[in-house]
Amino acid sequence: MDFDISDEQRRFQGVVRSFVDDAIRPNVEAWDRSHELPMDAVRQMAELGLFGLPFPEEFGGSGSDFLTLCLAIEEIARVDSSLAITLEAAVGLGSMPVYRFGSESQRKELLPELAAGEALAAFGLTEPGGGSDAGATRTRARQDGGEWVINGSKSFITNSGTPITKFVTITAITGEVDGNKEITAIVVPNGTRGFEVGKAYRKMGWHHSDTHELAFSDCRVPLDNQLGERGQGFRNFLEILDDGRIAIAALAVGLAQGCLDESVKYVHERTAFGRPIGSFQALQFKIADMATKVELARTMYYKAAWLKEKESPYKKEAAMAKLYASEIAVDVAREAVQVHGGYGYIEEFDVCRHFRDSKILEIGEGTSEIMRILIARSLGLPEA
Repeated sequence: MDFDISDEQRRFQGVVRSFVDDAIRPNVEAWDRSHELPMDAVRQMAELGLFGLPFPEEFGGSGSDFLTLCLAIEEIARVDSSLAITLEAAVGLGSMPVYRFGSESQRKELLPELAAGEALAAFGLTEPGGGSDAGATRTRARQDGGEWVINGSKSFITNSGTPITKFVTITAITGEVDGNKEITAIVVPNGTRGFEVGKAYRKMGWHHSDTHELAFSDCRVPLDNQLGERGQGFRNFLEILDDGRIAIAALAVGLAQGCLDESVKYVHERTAFGRPIGSFQALQFKIADMATKVELARTMYYKAAWLKEKESPYKKEAAMAKLYASEIAVDVAREAVQVHGGYGYIEEFDVCRHFRDSKILEIGEGTSEIMRILIARSLGLPEA
């Protein structure tokens, strides 16, 4: 069993790291203050081929494996979680449903632009009253002739309002089967009449990630915009979330690694009582614990990605990776602020931004509580 990355992946990781250090690091503080997604950086990520990594060449991708995408997300998150989640959501939530469940014509029409990074797509599952209860969908779509007529709303939708957002794929109730909701996925192009993108949220972190609420009022799209089989929308999107949890774990590891790197650097430079503070055992122990947590979280997401590539069951491992990585990211970010002392509370220091950005990792793509439920069920424990 070998969880080491290949030479090709290591070279690719180095290319992404150089891009991050040269193009992202000098600008991330200004972007964070602006609260706007930097489209020039998105374009540069597209030029590196990051948006097409896991897709076949026939659809404009590079045919890389899923771990390679995760490595890119981790490297970006070392410095900038907002751009890391932009990439993760664009590929995992925007493009992947089309690739996995779309018809051949939908793939040919939609994927090339997405894989090239010339367009972005969003994934509309969460609703204002839903949250962790993703099955509590209220948005409805009724058939009227050759069209779906959609009414409802979605909340916290990443990449839904950028200048290059092309469409959002949503889940909607399209009927009932044996007394249960029939939930279907439908592609809604941006600019469709009756589809409104709300103003951007004011968030604790991920300041320059694009996040909006969406509203649908008698919004009409062709029946051909259905993505996947009718009634399979919820099940299909849960499959997409399994992959997304591995990618979020990679993002969490990147953020934690960034905090660790900044802390190691700082304790060499900062002196107290006539010597570097890194020589004090209390800080050495703290940083040793941080490093251990980062390495364990990385190994866990590597394993989940490896299982996925082997086409072995990985739902439990994805939940474990997401749970552990997101929680250690919060822990490591908090400890990094402590290592930096008063400077850790100042916005000019990266660890301050990392601390703000870390909390959402315990919430998005399934809360820590939901991850624990999934793990418990996988162990055969009785449902509450």
